[in-house]
Amino acid sequence: MKDTMKEVVVVEPHKVEVREVEIPELANEDEVLIQMKSAGVCGSDHHIYHGLNPCSTYPRIPGHENAGIVKKIGKNVTNVKVGDHVIVDLISTCGECYQCKIGRKNVCEHVKVRGSGADGGWREYFTAPANEVYKINESVKWEDAALVEPYAIGAHSTTRGRVVPEDVVFILGTGTIGSIILQTCKAKGCKTVICCDIDDSSLERAKGYGADYVINSKTEDIVARVQEITNNKGVTIAFDSACFPGSLTMCMQPGIICNAGRMVPLGFCTAPEQITQAMINQREIDIIGTRMSAFQFEPTIKRMENHEFQTEGIATTFIKFSEIEKVFDLMDHPDPSAKKMVIMFD
Repeated sequence: MKDTMKEVVVVEPHKVEVREVEIPELANEDEVLIQMKSAGVCGSDHHIYHGLNPCSTYPRIPGHENAGIVKKIGKNVTNVKVGDHVIVDLISTCGECYQCKIGRKNVCEHVKVRGSGADGGWREYFTAPANEVYKINESVKWEDAALVEPYAIGAHSTTRGRVVPEDVVFILGTGTIGSIILQTCKAKGCKTVICCDIDDSSLERAKGYGADYVINSKTEDIVARVQEITNNKGVTIAFDSACFPGSLTMCMQPGIICNAGRMVPLGFCTAPEQITQAMINQREIDIIGTRMSAFQFEPTIKRMENHEFQTEGIATTFIKFSEIEKVFDLMDHPDPSAKKMVIMFD
């Protein structure tokens, strides 16, 4: 194995450096060294590059959707061995705070998130504690392995939202996460899922993933269409995976969510919204926060191994790590056809 590697560092918003550094050594006998093979590019990576992620600090190596091969293990490691294909969790937690003890480790008081508050996987090698590394079968392509983390978000957000087969679902935004939430809701037996977007190609893709109805909010009245589809009752649960200033207010307007319904926002937009107490309490709506995932990696990996997901078309653009500048060029000059990028390591 060579002695040095390349890493990608966002030094400050809109300033990126590719550095040649030494391959890290294990810090202790509970760690593993991972050679990266694929890494997803998430919306939060875009926000880090553009200086819009309130959870990030600089300088920072992005990347929290990480898949690779174990190259070295500490003496205490028993869950993986050298040569195993693995997925790396994006969070490190304390295990001692109130949140960790009630099963909410994703919002641990001291949580560190790879690629945001701690360095991530946009580098050829990195180390991680073995208890944050999960084995995945070699039959899963690296292109799909990089999607485990976003599919875990789909599992977590729908679990937080208490989705059941009887739900009538509204999803605002049919990008990567919206499409995955759609697939997850259909897998949970939901017979009516309504997807809303401004892009016809995204809505057409959503139909292929099982959407029962689609609404283009540029050309259609969302409330009127939801009322028509639901016989004037509204949906029982809405997911905001568009996450733009005002998107939460859009979902919360009367006529979309029914009385006793649930609202699940997924973003970190810091712009104030025009939500009133009456919008919540007149219908007694539950607003349910969701962040990343907790205890969803292993079941999601199992489903990925069993080919239970429609991964075709979720990632649209594959870029070699040696051509990483193309990732940032697409961040600066968005291409509607590049709905999700995955970095493939040489």
